[in-house]
Parts: sequence; structure tokens; C-alpha cells
Amino acid sequence: QIFGLLERISRSQATVFIEGESGTGKELVARAIHKNSLRKDKPFIVFDCSSVAPNLIESELFGHTRGSFTGAVKDRIGAFEAAAGGTIFLDEIGELTSDLQPKLLRALEQREIKRVGSTKPVSLDVRVISATNKILKEEVKKGAFREDLYYRLSVVRIQLPSLRERLDDIPLLVETILSTARYNRKTDGTFYVTRVEDDALKILQRYQWPGNVRELNNILERAVSFAEKGVIKGNHL
Repeated sequence: QIFGLLERISRSQATVFIEGESGTGKELVARAIHKNSLRKDKPFIVFDCSSVAPNLIESELFGHTRGSFTGAVKDRIGAFEAAAGGTIFLDEIGELTSDLQPKLLRALEQREIKRVGSTKPVSLDVRVISATNKILKEEVKKGAFREDLYYRLSVVRIQLPSLRERLDDIPLLVETILSTARYNRKTDGTFYVTRVEDDALKILQRYQWPGNVRELNNILERAVSFAEKGVIKGNHL
């Protein structure tokens, strides 16, 4: 269902909102949308709202002018301008502070921004994809996230299932990860591990995966280092 939805929306200009637990692949989905869109040859800019200090987010998003604050020694564009013509992916949007939410809403509605310290508007031609591991509707109910911004971001909403909701996918995921992961490839191009025994797959399918696909990848990386004769067995897990 998700792949069918992605195929339909990728070539549109719709704003997309991705919900899912940490490790479910939200950034991969955002990259897939961009890669299959009419903007694929333009920038794809990732902005993680949880990794930037709150007092710097506005400058990092919208840019700033020289002298607008201590340390601003020259004009600097922000993530929105860097994504011109392409896509900006606002990861962990639920961490955006309450004072910045109305500024983001204004940017999305008016399709323009103002750099910190400037009164000159800058027009935007950018597609916005956002994501969170929080249940944002609950944040809206608690008053921690603006309702109007929530609806502006979630024109198209995608809910990614946790790995424990799709345990039948694990054999295919294991095969895909091991065939593409750098840690499973030798310098001559061959693989360290070429087979995973049924007992190992059954162990993986019984686990509840709080860290989702990211955790599966980490466990496989460890198992590859323990594997013997190119085979991962149950005892290696």
C-alpha cells in the first residue's frame, strides 16, 4: 500500500508527512519520493530538527545576514534556500520549538522566507517532506504542536509500520541488507556471508525489534563478524 502511494505522489508537488518509529526508514522513503519526482536532479536537503540547538534553528533553516547576531560575520543561506528547486526533508519535526512553528507555517503558506536580520522576502520553490517518530496528533492535543501547522504539513500522510508488525518481511530484509551492506563485502567484491540458516531466521522473527530495521541492520553487522564459512546460524545471534 505504501509503495503504491509513493508511486502516485512522487511526481506531484504535494507536501508529505511521514510518521513512524525510529529506525523504520522515514528518510529512505523521503529520498525515494525525491528520486522519483520531477525535482530529482535538484538538491535533496536533510534538516534534523532534533540535532540543532533551539537558538540556532531559525538561522539554520532560513539563513541570516551579516551582523544579525554575535558570530554572524557574513551572509549565509539556510536549508530552505539550499534546497531551491528541490526537496527539503524536515526530520523530527515534532522537536520544533513553539516559537518557530508559526514562522515555518508562514513560510509554507506564503512560499517565502526572511533571513534572520533581514526584512527582504526570499521566494521559495521547494517541496517539503517532514517526518517524526512522535504521534503528532497527540502533541497537537497536548498543545505542544500547532494544529494549523500539522494540517499544513500532512497534505499526504504516510504511516510506516514497525518491524514487529511485519515480521514476515524479515527474510527479504535480511537478504537485501546482506547483499548491499559494505560490512558484508570483501575487498575483492565477494561476500563474507552468503547464507542465513532457518534457525537464525526464526530467532529474528520471534524478536520484537524496538529499534526496527536499523536495529536489524546492526545485529546483522555483528552476526557477520561471528559467522563461519559464510553462514549465519542461530548461535551467532
